[in-house]
Amino acid sequence: MQMHTSRGKSVRAQWIGFPNVFARDWRAKVLPAPFLRREFESSRAGEAKLRVCGLGYHEVWLNGERVGDTVLEPVVTQYDKRVRFVSYRVNLRAGRNALGVILGNGWYNSHTAEVWHFDKAPWRDYPKLWLELEQDGRLVVVSDGTWRVTTGPILFDGLRNGETYDARRELGDWTSPGYDDSSWEAVGLVAPPGGVMEEQTMPGCRIVARLSAVRQWTLPDGTRMFDFGQNIAGWAELATRGPAGTEMVLQYGERLGSDGRLDQRDIGRFVLQGDFQTDRYILKGVGVERWAPRFTYHGFQYVAVSGAAEVVELTACVVRTGFERIGWFECSDPDLNALEACTVRSYESNFVGIPTDCPHREKNGWTGDAQVAVETGLFHFEAGLSYRHWVQTLVDTQRPSGQLPGIAPSAGWGYNWGNGPAWDSALVIIPWQVYVFEGDTKILECAYDAMRRYVDYLTSRAEDSIVAFGLGDWCHPDKSRMPPVELTSTIYYYLDALLLSRCAQVLGHVEDSHSYEALAEEIGASFHRNFYRGNGVYGNGEATSLGGALANGLVPREEREAVLRNLISAVQGNNYKADFGILGAKWIPRALAEEGYAEVAYRIITQPDYPGWMHWLKQGATTLWETWAGDTSRNHIMFGDISAWMFQYVAGLAPDPQRPAFRHFFVRPNPVGNLAWARTRRHLRAGTIEVRWERDRSHFQLTLLVPAGSTATVKLPDGTEQVVGSGRSELRCELPL
Repeated sequence: MQMHTSRGKSVRAQWIGFPNVFARDWRAKVLPAPFLRREFESSRAGEAKLRVCGLGYHEVWLNGERVGDTVLEPVVTQYDKRVRFVSYRVNLRAGRNALGVILGNGWYNSHTAEVWHFDKAPWRDYPKLWLELEQDGRLVVVSDGTWRVTTGPILFDGLRNGETYDARRELGDWTSPGYDDSSWEAVGLVAPPGGVMEEQTMPGCRIVARLSAVRQWTLPDGTRMFDFGQNIAGWAELATRGPAGTEMVLQYGERLGSDGRLDQRDIGRFVLQGDFQTDRYILKGVGVERWAPRFTYHGFQYVAVSGAAEVVELTACVVRTGFERIGWFECSDPDLNALEACTVRSYESNFVGIPTDCPHREKNGWTGDAQVAVETGLFHFEAGLSYRHWVQTLVDTQRPSGQLPGIAPSAGWGYNWGNGPAWDSALVIIPWQVYVFEGDTKILECAYDAMRRYVDYLTSRAEDSIVAFGLGDWCHPDKSRMPPVELTSTIYYYLDALLLSRCAQVLGHVEDSHSYEALAEEIGASFHRNFYRGNGVYGNGEATSLGGALANGLVPREEREAVLRNLISAVQGNNYKADFGILGAKWIPRALAEEGYAEVAYRIITQPDYPGWMHWLKQGATTLWETWAGDTSRNHIMFGDISAWMFQYVAGLAPDPQRPAFRHFFVRPNPVGNLAWARTRRHLRAGTIEVRWERDRSHFQLTLLVPAGSTATVKLPDGTEQVVGSGRSELRCELPL
């Protein structure tokens, strides 16, 4: 956009910030957050469009009021390749108006030393602002040299460290017209971040819930402890009262030591500098003061508050990407419902702008975590647009060779460890699943060329169509029982080629479709030739090897019964305990259910002993853990496909890739265990899908609601199958005694 001045010259928005930032030694120390303002005249009252990119994060004010209800904006990108502005609708006054913007460091100026080296990112710089305000098709304000800048009460903000706020340094009514900013400095024109500028069209992050503590206690040293009853992502809002200058320190964590104190050791060890998950508030000494951080977030269940002031109230603010909840699952087993709730909470905690591994220790966009959980996410949330934004970031990290890092964004870390086909396949699997669930071809178009480069890269690394690098069945309870990495990596190589062929077909790239389908067949043949030992055994007979081969269609028809028999034997021989890591956790329950043994998978999921999902619940888990032992992070989504399994194999609801966006879908319920009923609901734009079944000893009844414009193929437990049109239907069958 251009603004036309009275002299007829065109003016564009420029990147602005503190002048002479190098003289301020900003790399040697963390500087306070910049506050920027600009007053301007509007010829009339009315609506206007505001476009803002503040890096790393921005908070915008107009005429004394906060603009928008989102937080942690804009969502992180690979800044040297792409930056995104956020659009807001605002109302201007006739006459004098005032804009104010606060900037935070975020990912853009990650100043804390940690093992992923974001403090050495090529884009790293002091926070800066780009802004345009448009009314009636004309720009009335842009970011330029006429703005003023100063520092204020935010003395420190670090994404993994926390925030320090000194209320004594507040600036008064600085976002309203008529404020005296004569002591402020003129801004400097600064270098752009380097990436292409685009609009952020995905939902921003929001506070979606506020929680009160379920338990409070005071330690002998006076530290006040707050337990919010569940593990979440977000921050605490403090209400306090006390003398000016009193510092209140808030520390966040997900577990306690035996002495009742906060224990951050297992989540803080990769952050090598400064505080970890610690906020500080310095009182101004005027009545009850309320404060919450702006430019950081934490993963926690517990908050420890120390300081001499009174704690009037402490509220936990739950933060996640603001996509809409559209899917629910429930059944007659309260333990399964608790596991479903843990999974959803883990997914929400690990989608604060981007899909992450954990909301405390790292906050990194780990590709493997994202790909194993994508179906769970899409069953529950309208997350496709958010995935499209993150997939673009993953595309932006790709090297010309096709190589990908294990995290996106990446400052250069993760290209030679932490990646490999099981992780990198997020580039192929996530776009395909978003297409299947939501019918979005744009995400396929966004990623298609990068997908091809990646599969071709794997081909360049393969010998006899076998790929032998990358992480394997991560977080296995017994590393000696992990399948060979070359087996799991080649499964993903096969899957990538197959899905790329399907993506090419959808996009009309006929030759590519045939070519990559042939490649998949070649990989499949080599997989069987290299890993099949005869007598129904793949690899060394590990459950993940058997389940992976079955779940991904790599077992020839004549061998399937023997492989399935060995898988069931392996599961039963281990007393249904989890003898797998995150890859097997997805493949094994799905392979068993697809082959008609959902009951066996259900027993794996519900057995109560270590290692297993229910063992977590017995330990008081409110989110899924990173490891079966729970000795590291306790808010990870890696084992989270289990919720998608409930939707697909208990309630029985599954999309049809041939007619995406549930224009046609399958309903194949499994009355497993002692379940008396199960139900699921998922909203579509055309209406709502509802699946509910219930049973007694000998009868099964299914109630199904199919939205207008959709059809469903239903297979009942007795094997009968029929196609059902839109509307409500009831179907019954007898169950074997």
